[in-house]
Amino acid sequence: MSVAELQGVEPVPMRTRVRSAMRAAAPTACHVAVIGAGPYGLAIAAHLNAAGIEMRVFGEPMGFWRKHMPKGMKLRSAWRASHIADHAAELTLDHFAETHGLEHVENFPIEHFIAYGEWFRRKAVPHLDARRIERIESATHGFRLVLADSESIHARHVVIAMGLANQEFRPAEFANLPSELASHSSAHVDFARFRGRRVAVVGRGQSACESAVLLAEAGAEVEIISRGEIIWIGPENLDIRRHDLRWRAREALASTGAVGPFPLDRLVDMPGIVRLLPSGLRDWISIRSLRPAATAWLKPRAGGMRFNPGRTVVKAQPHGEQIALDLDDGARSLFDHVLLGTGYRIDIGKLGVFAPKLLARIARSEGYPILSAGFESSIPGLHFAGSSALKSFGPLMRFVWGAGYTARATTRAVVKGR
Repeated sequence: MSVAELQGVEPVPMRTRVRSAMRAAAPTACHVAVIGAGPYGLAIAAHLNAAGIEMRVFGEPMGFWRKHMPKGMKLRSAWRASHIADHAAELTLDHFAETHGLEHVENFPIEHFIAYGEWFRRKAVPHLDARRIERIESATHGFRLVLADSESIHARHVVIAMGLANQEFRPAEFANLPSELASHSSAHVDFARFRGRRVAVVGRGQSACESAVLLAEAGAEVEIISRGEIIWIGPENLDIRRHDLRWRAREALASTGAVGPFPLDRLVDMPGIVRLLPSGLRDWISIRSLRPAATAWLKPRAGGMRFNPGRTVVKAQPHGEQIALDLDDGARSLFDHVLLGTGYRIDIGKLGVFAPKLLARIARSEGYPILSAGFESSIPGLHFAGSSALKSFGPLMRFVWGAGYTARATTRAVVKGR
């Protein structure tokens, strides 16, 4: 007696069972699989849709923004550079704000931007698969994608648009400490639990400074420890841009993306040209344009914090239920928690989706994939978007405004490589 009969299930004829097993084992297929549903993944999917390319998109809509950015955060990029790109330029931030009755403000709240991404997805990418990709392998004429539920998908092209997933940088001094004592800023969406606690924030960029402000506003006692003085960029009051002639002139001269100082920002806004430059010059452009700095509109909210610039943490260790930090000037301080606003370092190996044999074949430079004009890696059909493309295309790839160029170039490459 079969297992099915023991369980009271009518047995299925052998021939039918074999055919059903063959259908179940055969992977479904698409021409392009887009992995990631943030601004880059959504923009690329919208352009592929418009080009009539058969594709599937995997990921939680705006997942990284929703799960790894704190409530109360505001966009650093200007309004004009915060549109998610669609082929017809119809699904703009202006259109979203108008239809939802939202005010046009430069420091756009993160909650509203996430809602904008969701709205864009519903309009341009209605069919999205939220299942997680467990593994990407090489296959005949493309790639095999294994999903979390063990289903497999075959794709001729794969676009990796996973953003900063698993790319957070944790200094060696904090490498082995439990998350209860030291955590990266990307691990928090709400700082309410730090109320009444003493927190050290390590770093001096936008993430560190904005997290410190939000911590202080949540009721924490905050001290920022940084290698140098905080560099505040832009005006403290954003309304001054509309009335002060000096700021209006600066706005008029700045590029759309406004990434980097003038006139370097003009070059940064042309990633196709940046890719053609010598690698050393590209690196210099990125370093100069992405230097640690914070928007000056945070400064008026930072009055209750303590700043400790020009200091480096040389040792961090548990001290009872607290954490002790030894600084390079010999001082030791105790904190309830350390928040690492230490940014990100790209290593596509840490994305955790590539089969080892496939990963070993991807040509890389300092963890970044080396990409062609169509954002294609050394493996034909495997494309990378967003921060993973920074080494090849420059610092614009760290910002929403870079998604439009990426989507157009990737779509052209897919159409050409059909």
